[in-house]
Amino acid sequence: MTEEPDFLEDGRILFAGPCEFIFASVKASDLPPLGPPEIAFAGRSNVGKSSLLNALTNRKTLARVSHTPGRTQQLNFFALGGSPGAERLRLVDMPGYGYAAVGKEKVASWGVLMRDYLRGRASLARVFVLIDGRRGVKPVDAEMLDLLDQSAVSYQVILTKHDELKPAARAEVMAATAEALSKRPAAFPEIIFTSSHTGEGIETLRGAVAKLLAERGLEHEGTKGLGRFAPFRASSTVRTPK
Repeated sequence: MTEEPDFLEDGRILFAGPCEFIFASVKASDLPPLGPPEIAFAGRSNVGKSSLLNALTNRKTLARVSHTPGRTQQLNFFALGGSPGAERLRLVDMPGYGYAAVGKEKVASWGVLMRDYLRGRASLARVFVLIDGRRGVKPVDAEMLDLLDQSAVSYQVILTKHDELKPAARAEVMAATAEALSKRPAAFPEIIFTSSHTGEGIETLRGAVAKLLAERGLEHEGTKGLGRFAPFRASSTVRTPK
C-alpha cells in the first residue's frame, strides 16, 4: 500500500525554510526571469494580506503591515525554501485593489501590471485571493475573480478575519462564498478560512501550497526529513526597480 503524503508536514517544512525579498516590479517589462513555481496573493486593500504572508512564513516583517491601505504598489517577489537561484518557490505579493484614495492614474497602472503578469507568467501556479470574511465577496472582489477567469489562471479563495466572526456567521459566509464560486471556471473549489491573529487555517494553507507543488511534479526528492521538494536551480537577479 502506498503511503499517503503528509502535506501538512511538508508545508510546515517548506515554510520553516529561508524566505527573503528578491525583486520588485512596477511594470511587466520589469518582471524577474522565469524560475521556480510562483504563487501570488491578491486582495483588496486592508484585507490582511501582509499579516497573512507574515503568519504563513513565521515572520513578523517579511511583508510590511500598515494601517494605511494601498501601501503595496508593485509586485513583490520573495524566494522561499532556499537562497535566490536555488529557491523551491516564489511568493508574490500583488498590489491591493479597491482603495478609493489612490489616484485613477495609479490604479490604472496597477491594473495593467496585474493583467500583464496574470496573462503572461508561465511559472504562475496559483493565485490566492484574500477576501474579508466579515464582508464576503463584494463587487470589487468579483472584478478580480473575473480577471482571473478571463486570464485562465487557477485561483483559490482565502477568507480572512476568522477570529472576528461567530461560528454561525462563519458558516454563512463560507456557504455564500462557495455559491459565488460555483460557476467560475478557474476557481479551485476548496475555501480556506484563516486568522493571522490566532493562526486558524494557516497550517491548512501551507499544506495546500505543498500539495500544489507536489502536483506540479516536485515531490519525493530527497528524504522526508529534508522535505519532498528539490530546489529549483535557476539564475535570478535580486533587484528593485529604478
